[in-house]
Amino acid sequence: MKELALYLQDAITVKNWSFNVGLRGDFYNGLVRDIQPEPRVGVAYSIKSTNTVLRVSYARTMESPFNENLVIANEGCGIPFLATLVPPPGAPCNLGLIRAGQRNEFHTGLQQAFGRYVVVSGDYIWKYTHNGYDFGIVGSTPIAFPIEWHNSKIPGYAIRVSVPNYHGFSALVTMSHVAARFFLPQVAGLPIIPPATGVFRIDHDEKFNQTTHLEYQPWKRGPWFGFNWRYDSGLVSGAIPCQATTATCSLTTSSADSPIGNPKVPQGNIGMFNAIVGAALTADQEFQAGFTCNGVRATLTQALPQFCPATQFGSTLLQVPGPFKENDDHNPQRIAPRSLFDISVGHDNVFHGDKYKVSLQFTAINITNNYALYNFLSTFSGTHYVTPRSLTAQIGFHF
Repeated sequence: MKELALYLQDAITVKNWSFNVGLRGDFYNGLVRDIQPEPRVGVAYSIKSTNTVLRVSYARTMESPFNENLVIANEGCGIPFLATLVPPPGAPCNLGLIRAGQRNEFHTGLQQAFGRYVVVSGDYIWKYTHNGYDFGIVGSTPIAFPIEWHNSKIPGYAIRVSVPNYHGFSALVTMSHVAARFFLPQVAGLPIIPPATGVFRIDHDEKFNQTTHLEYQPWKRGPWFGFNWRYDSGLVSGAIPCQATTATCSLTTSSADSPIGNPKVPQGNIGMFNAIVGAALTADQEFQAGFTCNGVRATLTQALPQFCPATQFGSTLLQVPGPFKENDDHNPQRIAPRSLFDISVGHDNVFHGDKYKVSLQFTAINITNNYALYNFLSTFSGTHYVTPRSLTAQIGFHF
């Protein structure tokens, strides 16, 4: 595997204008060969009278394939075990070699200072990729391999508001949104879903998140106090049981279901299966997801009934779309929203030394001990909970 990059760049300043221009060339030589010229340009304009900076940039980039298990992704169809395990029923096994992707990335931003006390900075980002990358897994194993979708669109924004220091008080607020939309069909690599078209969102798509940090030091040589608040609206979760026929949610109903689509008849049963690999969920997995049936929650050792009436199925930790309401693009399954709070108290120079200093700090993370998921059955990283309440004390000697 060889990859070579050559580039030229320059920074130009003309009065209130700043320009960054460059040209890069990437040469990729792996299981396939790809060459791509990549122009980049960034422009910023400073309005000194109002403390305003306007900026915009564009970059063309080559997205080289992930190296981890790249051979499995490209040659897996020639391995009998993988050829029968990974491709879903009816899907062709050989989709062709994974090639480098091409991305057009645009940024536009604004920075505004309000005197010496508040600075606001915001950016909007568009990432359009032809041959967008993702990961598939071998059955229910931790073996992951790269796959390639037709294209992806990842727009989002990031906002930062800061108060540098006002009579010992400082603050920082960051907030962001990202939409991670991938477009079927899968065009290369070992297939993980039957041939299909449409749009779905991967598991770092999140409508909104924000972090607020406040800090106050009433005396310059005294202790300081910190507070942190983190809010997440919820990432797209891994495939969960549902009633829909989409790329990440197969119609899992029993033969005893009521007629589908008849609003006067209770709508069917939801099967406790992983909608991607089709394997039955274990009691542990159902417990991790907080799944409930008729108000009864799964435990580590006691699973829910194999089929649960759709109107009685839910979760204490996930947002489960209602019967026939799941949509991979507009209404995917998500982690439930959560807020986490941390506090800290510290002193950077307890004995007021000049050459030698002793510092103390006490930190409490997740002070409300919020029990919440970070992700569930993520293709690449599995299932994770947020950190439970934890207390930490630190002492430092500086010289």
